[in-house]
Amino acid sequence: MDAQRVPPTPNNFHVWFNYALGAPPALKRAIDILIGNKRKFDVHTNRELFESYVGSKASDEAVAFSVSQQLHDVMASAQRFLTEAIAENRDHLAAISDVAEQTEAGVDPKILVESLMRELANAATRATQLEASFNEKSRELDTIRESLLQSEARAKTDTLTGLANRRALEEFFREAQIAAMEQDDPVSILLIDIDHFKRFNDTYGHGVGDQVLKLMATVLRERVRDFDLPARYGGEELIAVCPRANLAMTAEIAERIRRAVAECHMRRRSTGEALPGITVSIGVAQFRGGETMADLIDRCDRALYRAKDQGRNRVVTEAELESEAAE
Repeated sequence: MDAQRVPPTPNNFHVWFNYALGAPPALKRAIDILIGNKRKFDVHTNRELFESYVGSKASDEAVAFSVSQQLHDVMASAQRFLTEAIAENRDHLAAISDVAEQTEAGVDPKILVESLMRELANAATRATQLEASFNEKSRELDTIRESLLQSEARAKTDTLTGLANRRALEEFFREAQIAAMEQDDPVSILLIDIDHFKRFNDTYGHGVGDQVLKLMATVLRERVRDFDLPARYGGEELIAVCPRANLAMTAEIAERIRRAVAECHMRRRSTGEALPGITVSIGVAQFRGGETMADLIDRCDRALYRAKDQGRNRVVTEAELESEAAE
């Protein structure tokens, strides 16, 4: 932290302690990339690291505790309602039994009917009250369920771009991986890196850099298919998992994204100043049976860096790397 001039705040200590432990691996890789690119660990970057890799976990735990308390209260209320209902039901049955015994004893029928009607009215009133109470608790359960769904969505969403985060990416890839092996369908990924993003950030500031990332996220989201998963991989890197798409199909998707980004015209929101154009380099790779997500991304990453070596603003597939290696 001292070497990178990271302020010694509690949140920063939390981030770098996890980095020292190497857990989660995604955090370690993100920081290593930032160090390798000589990025400054300013307030913006430090906050993003905490929120992306540490803070969301604490938030999840807080939500889980809150929901647990709410569920405990609802269950306790339901148990109390049921206990009272059972007890009162016994009382009503006992009262009706008394009316039946009085009938055999020759008590005035009018008195018996009035007693019976009174007990039935009490039972109906109590049943209505219980129904209202259960309906209220049912609404509370609906609220809890909605909170859980929203919390789950937040836990799987990158706060800046609105794309899926690493957690959602890994879950989606596991499902696509299983489907690919069971149905013998291809699965491919494309990895996007914004060209000269560090220089752009240093020149125009992180606020404008965030604007660029949001724009890239929009372009990616609009150019992939409905059943693909666009996600933020880390820093300025975006990724998409494309089920039922081979290398050539995914390369076509990547090329559409590359062209769309190159054609974008941006302005600084605060001043309306025209900003220089942005380009992206994209690597593409196809899943091979039995390999891990890390293996697949590693090949895709090599294709991405080959695109940068060739001058940036281009798409390179792993097949091109293999072809070059064979020559």
